[in-house]
Amino acid sequence: MGQTPAQKAAKAARGQQPKKRPGKAQREAIKRAQAAKKAGGGKPAAKKTAVKKAVPLPRGSVRAAYPGTCPACFKDYAKGEVITKVTDRWGHPGSAPRQMSAAEREFARNKARIESSETFRGQKPSDWRRGASPSSTRPAR
Repeated sequence: MGQTPAQKAAKAARGQQPKKRPGKAQREAIKRAQAAKKAGGGKPAAKKTAVKKAVPLPRGSVRAAYPGTCPACFKDYAKGEVITKVTDRWGHPGSAPRQMSAAEREFARNKARIESSETFRGQKPSDWRRGASPSSTRPAR
């Protein structure tokens, strides 16, 4: 893309050099290098190994240092596979029993109390009387 003389002068004033295109010899050298790369020439190809990406693991999980067997499902896991604590040993994360959150535990506890009539409302007899308000039936203090 061409530049006006004013734009070139402004770039020079800012200290930027105008971008130069490579010469014919340089373009030919680049083409030869690209052709050799496509043909497989140049450096010998390095042996590709399976590289694990740095993906964060779920909380409480690790990568297996050696192969083993899951104590819950009795299936083998390989070295490098993600494992978590299952009972007192290590196994597949899907085999581990699900841990309830604090809110779920509290909800279950409250539900059990209500169902067993342990709550205040379940123990207190009602002082409502037909045709009267609760305030008129309670004894005065």
